[in-house]
Amino acid sequence: MIGITAEPLAQDVTHSYILPMPAKTVKNPLDSGGQHGLSKNQRRDPLGLLVYGVGKVAGSEFLDKFGLRKRAEDTVFTVTSAGFRTITAAGRTFAKAGKKVSGKRVSSAPDKGLFDITPTEDEQMLVDVVSDYASQLVRPAAADANEACAVDAEILAASLEIGLPTLGVNEELGGIAVERSAVAGVLVHEALAKGDMGIAVAALAPGAVATAIALWGTDMQQQTYLPAFTGDDVPVAALALSEATPLFDPLSPRALATKVGSEYVLNGVKSAVVRGADCELFVVGAQLEGKPQLFIIEASTEGLSIESDPSMGIRAASLTKLVLNDVRVGGDALLGDPDDYRECVQNSRLAWCALALGTGQAVLDYVIPYVQERKAFGEPISHRQAVAFMIANIGIELEGMRLVTYKAAGRVAQGKDADREIGLARRLCAERGMGIGLDGVQLLGGHGFVKEHPVERWYRDLRAIGLMEGAVLV
Repeated sequence: MIGITAEPLAQDVTHSYILPMPAKTVKNPLDSGGQHGLSKNQRRDPLGLLVYGVGKVAGSEFLDKFGLRKRAEDTVFTVTSAGFRTITAAGRTFAKAGKKVSGKRVSSAPDKGLFDITPTEDEQMLVDVVSDYASQLVRPAAADANEACAVDAEILAASLEIGLPTLGVNEELGGIAVERSAVAGVLVHEALAKGDMGIAVAALAPGAVATAIALWGTDMQQQTYLPAFTGDDVPVAALALSEATPLFDPLSPRALATKVGSEYVLNGVKSAVVRGADCELFVVGAQLEGKPQLFIIEASTEGLSIESDPSMGIRAASLTKLVLNDVRVGGDALLGDPDDYRECVQNSRLAWCALALGTGQAVLDYVIPYVQERKAFGEPISHRQAVAFMIANIGIELEGMRLVTYKAAGRVAQGKDADREIGLARRLCAERGMGIGLDGVQLLGGHGFVKEHPVERWYRDLRAIGLMEGAVLV
């Protein structure tokens, strides 16, 4: 089990407070002979094979293929105060397949104790690949994506090369999950958010829908939709739980589903829908007969429309409103049961906690060299106790947030009740995450208020942790 310790600020402070590597040396399969770096008697699980594949594109060819470049044309998705309204995308038809029986489920991880936060060798290599993607592609594109309220297609295409949509999909269904790995999911969310939370949410949104269908879908639902997520042409999809109402309770959505014969009719408005204008598939939360339920709705369904939903933070995720006006879907659109809906809300909150960790770490890594280089009265401002204590407090808060989030993920992976741990993580990450963003702005002084430095964007993004529901899932 990995211990989490705070390193002294006097050491290499730009790398303090990160997840330590496992004590066991990880051998890169690309550096050894044999098939995928294994002997003929060994077998690597699908996650390892994925890492082996993306390892080849994680270098220069990967960066050349998806090189960053300025958009040559005006952005298609523009969010203004006037907004826009449009019908949903209708470019794909999902042919019904499979049987109306319970689908395949990913098994829980083995119980190794109270909780286990140790990533496997393959999980650690995957996180390393995602970290490279976040630092080399996501971070440089973040400012432009924030201004355009959209992510360049090349950046999102690169995320598909890593296999993000299949992280929560069972191996038997074409994914890479051999067992439930909420810890790996949390680590991936954290690594992506360290590059930029908005781009991370945009890249992770299709995987949230695929994970939901893999966890709670029937055989018919899995056979109908999951092949698209595990293929080369991954659909744009969104998990829509949020609603823009005061004191919104995700377990009591205002969107209403009514059963009419063998069908369901849905009415309501969902907010903070990721890339709604481009989505081909939605998983929507609505209340049915007094209980919350999830519904799978294809974008071509009559009665759906999209409205702009300008946001303070995570602007790169192209947030929109999804309007449901007498949307009629078949009986096979119902996904899971009310208990599954509750689990979806909880695991989505866990994913948002992981995003807070990544962005909080980005703040810490940015302000430390700044206060060491910025001079006042002939010496670095880091020599001032008020500055040093504030940075130390950011590190302490991050460690607390990280530990409780990892503990919750470990219990989820083992199939244990994690409501308490997720609740604690949510409260801590929402409150202290925003505090870390505020401290980052404060430490930069006037520079923290201008867009020349990214801390003002990170502050706005971290404000979303206590407000957002859905969108991402582990």
